[in-house]
Amino acid sequence: MYRKDAGRVRGVGAWGVRAGAAAVGAALLVSGCSSGDGKDKNGSPSPVKQQPKGSDPYWVNPDGSAAKQVAAYEKAGKKDDAEQIRKIAEQPSGEWILPENAEDQARGYTEAADQADRDALLVLYDIPHRDCGQFSKGGAADGNQYRAFIDSVAKGIGDRHATVILEPDAVQHMVDNCTPEEFHEERYDLLKGAVGKLKSLKNTTVYLDAGNAGWGKPDQIFQPLQWSGIDQADGFSVNVSNFYTTADSVRYGKELSAKVGNKPFVIDTSRNGKGPYTGGDPDQRWCNPPGRALGEEPGTRTGDPLVKAYLWVKRPGESDGDCKGGPKAGAWWPEYAIGLAKATRWSK
Repeated sequence: MYRKDAGRVRGVGAWGVRAGAAAVGAALLVSGCSSGDGKDKNGSPSPVKQQPKGSDPYWVNPDGSAAKQVAAYEKAGKKDDAEQIRKIAEQPSGEWILPENAEDQARGYTEAADQADRDALLVLYDIPHRDCGQFSKGGAADGNQYRAFIDSVAKGIGDRHATVILEPDAVQHMVDNCTPEEFHEERYDLLKGAVGKLKSLKNTTVYLDAGNAGWGKPDQIFQPLQWSGIDQADGFSVNVSNFYTTADSVRYGKELSAKVGNKPFVIDTSRNGKGPYTGGDPDQRWCNPPGRALGEEPGTRTGDPLVKAYLWVKRPGESDGDCKGGPKAGAWWPEYAIGLAKATRWSK
């Protein structure tokens, strides 16, 4: 989900994120445990809890990297560090579904969320020709494989409650021609089909990704969103894995909403507390930028009917890649996580 040219911040290396998600989802399914009983998948007391359902209906994973880090710091007597990481661990964040065992992952996450009386937040990121050969390159080998992936996810979700962020950057990369034009027609068809399949489920909400405030203009993307099935979706997502401020994201989202039938939208606020990084090499500003902060806590109380929720689609504390001293993309990086937490204005 990166692209160095055009001088814009893009998403964050999702491949490593998704690999971790697969293991956790499978473990939740096998163990049958959830955070609803206050325990992790091993039956031990979980160091984190769910947020109040009235303001934040999304599931907090008791086995996420941040939760495990809280437990490790507490065991080591590092109380202050544990409390910093708790700011991340006790907030719901996206579970990125890996194509291998996609059905099991989707079932595991949604069953665990259901037991906790919450909605699972899932991210689907497997479109063919994904990320234009950058850090998160890959995706399904062809259209049929992608359709099978969507079918597997849908089967895993079933009638349980889920909110799906569909294919970060997929539409945007057609608009900027990062994805070659020869693949556009198929991608439109695949996205539209995915929206339709997921919306056929009883309790699934779908947000089609629509880029971010630092990229282009709504005039450039609204029609591609229409060709991708935005009319069938519940709305769209902005700022996924990005750093643009909530105010800028609201402005971008509202302008775009007016062009796609006044569809509502969600904003990824996971790391946008201080906006984008403006120092250093412009081509590397997206990668583990220093001095960033957590953004608004996830929840549905946004004060604006068009903004359905603030979400943490990107999991804070996971590396963008092996830059600025970071580990590989998607790997948990506790030092960076503590930096995000300490720089955050709100406290837990």
